[in-house]
Amino acid sequence: MSSSTSLALLLLRLWFGLEMLIAHGIPKWNKILSGDLGFPDPLGIGSELSLYLVTFAELVCAAMIAVGLKTRLATLPYLFAMLVAAWLHFDNPEDGWSKVAYPLHYFMAVLAVLIAGPGRYSLDQKLAERQMI
Repeated sequence: MSSSTSLALLLLRLWFGLEMLIAHGIPKWNKILSGDLGFPDPLGIGSELSLYLVTFAELVCAAMIAVGLKTRLATLPYLFAMLVAAWLHFDNPEDGWSKVAYPLHYFMAVLAVLIAGPGRYSLDQKLAERQMI
């Protein structure tokens, strides 16, 4: 993989990992810590479990994507959460298209990381190099 491709993947991972973690994951974590467990239940698994799972995706998986640790595995819950978020807004016509497009932007960027891999500037690469020695 070329240096420019790895740099592009690093930028994608950092932006879409850290922005998700800071803007969405941490607020949800704080919501849990405060005891406010109310949350939409689009999958019928309970609002509390829904909140825990989306917090895992938006906090833990987003952090793993940002640093490039078990990157492809970490993208799966993240991608699923973005599809559910898009569906929630799609199902609510007064939200408008922009509310649907927002999670789909995250989805597409992280889908690119899933397909291409984390690149050379990642913990996955560093760990792979250590195993070769």
